[in-house]
Amino acid sequence: MRASKRHLQLGMGLALGLAGCVQFEHEDAGAGASAGETQATSGASDEPPTTGEVPTTGAGGGETQCELWLQDCADGSKCAPHDANNDDIHDSARCVPVNGTPGQAGDDCKIDGPVASGADSCDVGLICWNLDEQNHGTCLSMCSGSPEAPVCPDELVCDISNGGALLLCLQPCDPLTPSCPLGQICLPGQGVFICDVDASGDMGAYGDECAFVNVCDAGLFCAPSQSVPGCETAGCCSEYCDLKIGGDDCSGAPQQECVPFFDADKAPPGYEDVGVCSIPM
Repeated sequence: MRASKRHLQLGMGLALGLAGCVQFEHEDAGAGASAGETQATSGASDEPPTTGEVPTTGAGGGETQCELWLQDCADGSKCAPHDANNDDIHDSARCVPVNGTPGQAGDDCKIDGPVASGADSCDVGLICWNLDEQNHGTCLSMCSGSPEAPVCPDELVCDISNGGALLLCLQPCDPLTPSCPLGQICLPGQGVFICDVDASGDMGAYGDECAFVNVCDAGLFCAPSQSVPGCETAGCCSEYCDLKIGGDDCSGAPQQECVPFFDADKAPPGYEDVGVCSIPM
């Protein structure tokens, strides 16, 4: 998979704080959406999804030429996430042409130029995601609505990252019983967990160095160094665990225990038993 980095701040009772990377980036998805759509944001905050203000996370800050939520470009073009700093990280938005017969959600697509150029073959409101080495991927819906009331189709949830430069409609999941498509892993977002691209490559095993949220193997997450025995970098991969079972199966036991992912009594419905293997802090 090609690497297009997505920053994500992990907020949880364990106080994890590493950035997340996706593209190589759902429980009750919330109420109040119209038929066939959901209003929610994904992720690992210590509050369940609401239709209130959406926590946007990570580093944006590139020069923005248009507004993704408004799609305010001229006819025949679209507002697309873009890499203004030439580092393969979506950090801004720009207007790009929509040519020919553009792809719809689920259609095959391709990107012209660098992986985060924003120039792809998808229609307005869509982004070419889950790329292979030839920059071929699948058209994915971006969130519509507004930051205060994001909307996604087909029971997907809105994941806002890179300082608001990426608005992705993604499939929800449970890290204890993941059911993500082949090549994707269950990742923390903002209130729920989401399926997105596995960018671990040859790394990603327990104890391996990590700096982004999708570079650990399935069933693992990027934990801060102080929570993983022997970790000498900013972060290392550690396991999810079931709070009902406990931490005996943690690779770092007995130093590590199974501790709650969310603050006490603040886990969204369905995530009450999600824990992580960590040295207690």
